[in-house]
Amino acid sequence: MLDNLKKYDIVLASGSPRRRELLEGLGLSFRVEVIKGIKECYPPTLPVDEVPEYLSRLKSHAYNVTGNELLITADTVVVLGGELIGKPHSEQEAREMLRKLSGNTHTVVTGVTIATVHGSASFSCKSQVEFAVLTDEEIDYYVDRYQPLDKAGSYGIQDWIGYMGIKGINGSFYNVMGLPVQRLYSVLKSM
Repeated sequence: MLDNLKKYDIVLASGSPRRRELLEGLGLSFRVEVIKGIKECYPPTLPVDEVPEYLSRLKSHAYNVTGNELLITADTVVVLGGELIGKPHSEQEAREMLRKLSGNTHTVVTGVTIATVHGSASFSCKSQVEFAVLTDEEIDYYVDRYQPLDKAGSYGIQDWIGYMGIKGINGSFYNVMGLPVQRLYSVLKSM
């Protein structure tokens, strides 16, 4: 499938092992290239659900796409009650984030940008995630054993907390993992 992409040298510009795994699931041959130190800043007036797409474009602009390269960049955020929840900076912050999510429904938004020398296209995908009420012991267990500091909202839906703490999802499961694979496939197929 996706024979139309055989002419491209596909580059995934993400250090996320989950994004790498999800892109591999499409059967694509690609390499990973990560530029460190990209400042993920956005205008304070930007609506929170537009932030991931904005940041995916920002990341894309940090790369110099040449020749037959096809660059894929992405960014994922959690939104709860209009508040943007990114990645935690400490285990304590991770615990606080999970307490906020406990017993509530939040939105996971992933923005994706695909760029070639001929131009770029961006899109975003939203999924609603309903958490069960989590005890402090469950939160401590998860943070201590799964080290969720590299995950938006302090959790990975594919981890233990997803098994026991997610009551329901409306939208793409893979979007919650960090890459809306079906939507990406559709866009890549149309190229």
